[in-house]
Amino acid sequence: MTSPRPRRATGVRRLVAAMTAVTTALALSGCVSLFVPDRQAPSTTSAPTGESVDADLRPYYEQVLRWEDCGDGATCATATAPLDWENPDPGTDIELALSRHTASGTGQGSLFVNPGGPGASGYDFVKDSVDYAVSERLQENFDVIGWDPRGVGRSSAVDCKDDAGLDAYLYSYIPDPVDSPAYIQKATDQAVDFARSCLENTGPLLEFVDTASTVHDLDMLRAVVGDEKLNYFGFSYGSDIGAQYADTFPENVGRVVLDGATDSSLSRFDTIVQQAEGFDSAIRAYLADCLDTPAECPFRGSVDEVLVTVDRMLDGLGASPIRADDGRQLNPNVMTTAINSAMYTEEYWPYLSQAFAEVMQGDATTAFVLADSYFQRGEDGEYDSNLFEAFTAINCIDYPVNTDPAAIAALNEQLRAIDPLSDYDTLGDVQCANWPFSYRGETVEPVTGEGADPIVVVGTTNDPATPYRWAEALSDQLESAVLLTYEGEGHIAYDEKDECINTPVDDYFVDGTVPEDGLTC
Repeated sequence: MTSPRPRRATGVRRLVAAMTAVTTALALSGCVSLFVPDRQAPSTTSAPTGESVDADLRPYYEQVLRWEDCGDGATCATATAPLDWENPDPGTDIELALSRHTASGTGQGSLFVNPGGPGASGYDFVKDSVDYAVSERLQENFDVIGWDPRGVGRSSAVDCKDDAGLDAYLYSYIPDPVDSPAYIQKATDQAVDFARSCLENTGPLLEFVDTASTVHDLDMLRAVVGDEKLNYFGFSYGSDIGAQYADTFPENVGRVVLDGATDSSLSRFDTIVQQAEGFDSAIRAYLADCLDTPAECPFRGSVDEVLVTVDRMLDGLGASPIRADDGRQLNPNVMTTAINSAMYTEEYWPYLSQAFAEVMQGDATTAFVLADSYFQRGEDGEYDSNLFEAFTAINCIDYPVNTDPAAIAALNEQLRAIDPLSDYDTLGDVQCANWPFSYRGETVEPVTGEGADPIVVVGTTNDPATPYRWAEALSDQLESAVLLTYEGEGHIAYDEKDECINTPVDDYFVDGTVPEDGLTC
């Protein structure tokens, strides 16, 4: 995530829309014997596959999970994983928290689900919202399992700031001109302070929350629940996990669907630019819809004219922020977050119109509701998850950091072409540039998944967070992929409940029927 500053969509997170309703959590252990059921606590156990693994990894692949009732019809368990998969050491093991709804009918094994982020809680997604996550048909045929990836929620988690500290970081605004020494110093100091806090409070785990490590965790979990092949439904960033899994363990790929697909081959700067284009397109679609209903729309004129009005509004909030009832101030960054939040689903568009209307009257209420839902901040000022701490930590080691002034200047030029009214600074990705750990590879390469069974990639044509071109790119990169296209607005297709998309996806999971490549709905 880039530093929280200028306009509209620079540095937007990869996040499944469902996460505004449900998100993040997890836990820890040690040696394998701790997972063996004791005589006083009967439990359901799952047998490992017995597959051949290296001797130093056998304790992890052969551990027995202890599933216990955790409410809402779910059972939950905790697994152990090595901190560093390249150098497993039981003394530094981490924990992964899982939740499961067992198949209501004749099960075909497990279906792992990840809702995105990075930083979203798969544990909560499945435990609390399984009906939202997958259809009744999939629930009938599979044990649906969600887990909090390493660094997230109830698993061994990234911890950076307390609630007040997160408020100061996420809702901050630096009013100085973006090219001024004062701005550069303040933004850099803020990034250094946040990174230092994350390292002090998280410890060695901070170096090993990368997606490649999560992919190894997932393969271990597949074996531990007794599945020879992985059945997996990944949304948004969850498609990163699925695509990299197919590239790393192609022989273990079962039925895999990647919805709101991402292009893992992009650089961080290319990701920022293409997301900026996606959010710009989504905002224009919102405004066109708003202007078509004058009775409910606070704006008049053309879409381009309204964008100028919105930009002036943001400038005005920079000069005179609106104070909320709890004392916080609605500044340009908070308002931008509110706007971005509403782009994840058309259902939020009326709330954004209400927020705009209120801001024009000096009221920040609905704008803060939208921004707080985006950041998962409760009305009591407490954060429901560590999503943004994990998000930053994972992104900063999943991409090489580019500090070349010429590359940053080129990035800003591209962003100005998308949004000519905004100012962009010369810092680039200042947070990751000051992160204590960096990308461990050399370059980011496209995935291929050579040898994997068929994989289904799903894209939405005007998805702001994971632009449709990413689904096209991923389906081209994965050798066995087919592409399904949903023509519509918002982030993720499956949750739109359109039978044209959901039926072939469900058929694929249940019957193994591979959808027609190029199907458009």
